[in-house]
Amino acid sequence: MTATGSTRPLDATRAAVRVEDVYDTDIDDLWTACTTPDRLSRWIARVSGELRPGGTVEAVFTSTWSGALRVESCEAPNHLLLTSAPGTDEETEIEAWLSAEGSRTRLVVEERGLPADQAPFYGAGWQVHLEDLGRSLALGEPVHPDGWSSEAAAPAWQARWTELTPAYRSAE
Repeated sequence: MTATGSTRPLDATRAAVRVEDVYDTDIDDLWTACTTPDRLSRWIARVSGELRPGGTVEAVFTSTWSGALRVESCEAPNHLLLTSAPGTDEETEIEAWLSAEGSRTRLVVEERGLPADQAPFYGAGWQVHLEDLGRSLALGEPVHPDGWSSEAAAPAWQARWTELTPAYRSAE
């Protein structure tokens, strides 16, 4: 796994994070891993609700983030656009693009509208999420058996995030 990420300012107060990796699976399998509740719970979040354009899901991420995500666009198997915390001051857009590269698939995730001073923390977090996706695909099972909640991050997620954060902070 070679997840790479970057942050960039959008304006004086908001930023974007972009992370990508190439996975040893076909585009349909990766799409399923990114859009079905049982597969999502293996690597990034427990979700419930309407996973369709215009629908809303409630999510609890391995990082502790929890809240509503509105599905803006869902174009299988290439594009997903979500609004997190819709209608609040914390609203952001999370966009994912999948593209086949032979028998492998590239996933690019970008989150826009983040507080600029928090971008390095989100960059490290998204990199850990994509690394966890790779492990989940390789293992075919959940990568956080110890669980997580909105109050406590998955221990392995937290440890890796702590390890990556200094590099994202120094890249600012």
